[in-house]
Amino acid sequence: MATTDAVPAAAERPRSLLRPLAFAGTLVVVLGLLFGVPWWSLVMAGNDWPAAVQAGGTVLFAVALVAFPVTMFLGHGRRVDWAARIGDTILGAVWILFVWAVAGDLLRLALFAGGVADPVRSRVAALFTVVVAAGLGLWGYREAMRVPRVRRVEVRIPRLGAGLDGLRIVQLTDTHYGPIDRAAWSRGVTEVVNSLDADIVTHTGDIADGTPQQRTEQSAPLGDIRAKLARVYITGNHEYFGDAQGWLDRMQALGWEPLHNRHVVVERGGDRLVVAGVDDRTAAGSGLEGHRADHALALDGADPALPVLLLAHQPKQIDAAVAHGIDLQLSGHTHGGQIWPFHYLVRVDQPVVQGLTRHGERTQLFTSRGTGFWGPPFRVFAPSEITLITLRAGA
Repeated sequence: MATTDAVPAAAERPRSLLRPLAFAGTLVVVLGLLFGVPWWSLVMAGNDWPAAVQAGGTVLFAVALVAFPVTMFLGHGRRVDWAARIGDTILGAVWILFVWAVAGDLLRLALFAGGVADPVRSRVAALFTVVVAAGLGLWGYREAMRVPRVRRVEVRIPRLGAGLDGLRIVQLTDTHYGPIDRAAWSRGVTEVVNSLDADIVTHTGDIADGTPQQRTEQSAPLGDIRAKLARVYITGNHEYFGDAQGWLDRMQALGWEPLHNRHVVVERGGDRLVVAGVDDRTAAGSGLEGHRADHALALDGADPALPVLLLAHQPKQIDAAVAHGIDLQLSGHTHGGQIWPFHYLVRVDQPVVQGLTRHGERTQLFTSRGTGFWGPPFRVFAPSEITLITLRAGA
């Protein structure tokens, strides 16, 4: 028996070794492309720059390539904020450079087809890449750091009672309080939310990167947010990288209702609405007892005749919402792609990137582009938002 048991164990060892090797290989390829393509396009190619320019450019890209994994490990693995700021900025900048270096290479091909010779051809392409990438980087930084604009959406819910017609819901999501101190930004968000005179204010997860103790000042303004009927919060996947239960407790201390697989009922004009929330879909793998997305538990005891507003962090949780007859699910998570054209990769993982969509006969899903940003302090063609959703009754 010992020999028989050892055979599958021995066969499993090579497979277990292949996984980290495959990951390491993929990482090397991705980093090689991200840094290598703009390095080649801007520094080498057919630009015929002086040797000092080529050497300086090569050193600059090499330093960034070495610094990136180190600062990302320290910043997000060890929670060292200064390292996270550097690593995140490098990631955003090199992604923008990579995208527009590819566009510059296409321009180089077009110039070649038009008979333009090197080094003029390659220098024009390089200049195009630098100007566009720098412009978009500066604009994207400003977009990320500004207090978001208000996005106004109307959603018609046939089962909504007439007394709830015109109910105003503000959605915050993906605030990602993190290594960059945005306490002033957080106070600005609170001022905008309070100006909207909401009946319900929601936060649909990814509140922060870090623990409540690390992000106390940045999250404090949430306690000043006003709502006539309810302030409700659910966890996102980033809470489970830090202290999910701590954030549930923190939000409760700030006067919010944590919807940890539970619901509340709000009433206006004699009509009622169930407001339910479920944990993020990654919660079950967190190892925290009682943390998992449980729609049945969240709706336990709710009147099935009442319309249901569900908070669920990820759009891909919509299938369970459809199965449970939810009327409207509010989600975030995608950031609308955050830095164009990353939304194409997001779409591979999620059924929706942003906006209002219908799923099944009853269920609608609204996916916010997010109130803050994760990691790279840039937003390019994917603006942040504070969403004001007005519910309308009737078919």
